[in-house]
Amino acid sequence: MTETSLPFEPALTVFMLVKTSPEWLGFSVDRRFELLAEQFTPILKKHAAGIALRFFDVEFYATRVTDVWMWDAKDHHAYELLVEDLRETAFWDRYFDIVEILPGVENAYARNYDRPAINA
Repeated sequence: MTETSLPFEPALTVFMLVKTSPEWLGFSVDRRFELLAEQFTPILKKHAAGIALRFFDVEFYATRVTDVWMWDAKDHHAYELLVEDLRETAFWDRYFDIVEILPGVENAYARNYDRPAINA
């Protein structure tokens, strides 16, 4: 297991590969941050006990996706509840196209074989 500053030990990490829509890019930067504060941040706060998010910008290096949203989840149900809330907003497949969802378990190979994780 890795050390974490999260209030929980993640059982699941999900990499959401997303692409900004022309509608999102048509908003001013100020308006984008207003929309994040109005619609996205309340969902993050609601699920903070079981979910943590990190944003990665990849548009500098990729064309299929512009961002990666990395979600650490306390358990599968916490992640499922988060997605249910996100799907009720314009952030899901309107402002951002959800291109691919890649769930994973950190160091599962090592735990499954009762071995130490390989880390740099």
